[in-house]
Amino acid sequence: MLTTKRKPVTVGEILMEEFLGPMGLTQGALAEAMGVPRKHVNELCNDRRSVTAPTALILARVFDNSPEFWLNVQRRTDLWNATHDPRERQRIERARPLSSAA
Repeated sequence: MLTTKRKPVTVGEILMEEFLGPMGLTQGALAEAMGVPRKHVNELCNDRRSVTAPTALILARVFDNSPEFWLNVQRRTDLWNATHDPRERQRIERARPLSSAA
């Protein structure tokens, strides 16, 4: 289980700070390169949309990196959110290892 209290960097933060800003790209230009609507990119940049496997493949192709990079960023965020959400935490803590459930 994750023990860090510090929220991981999100896909949106990475897109804005590490790619769009330094490359001088707009969200519109990225959307065009990705072949998706601008709204799709805007939602990614504002952390209102999660990276799916197809989106990871598209981002990897556009930025010449790996889809695993994008999926790992999303995975870290999802795991952190699940462990720090009180309702999700209760659901997680109700689960019992199979050895003690029998």
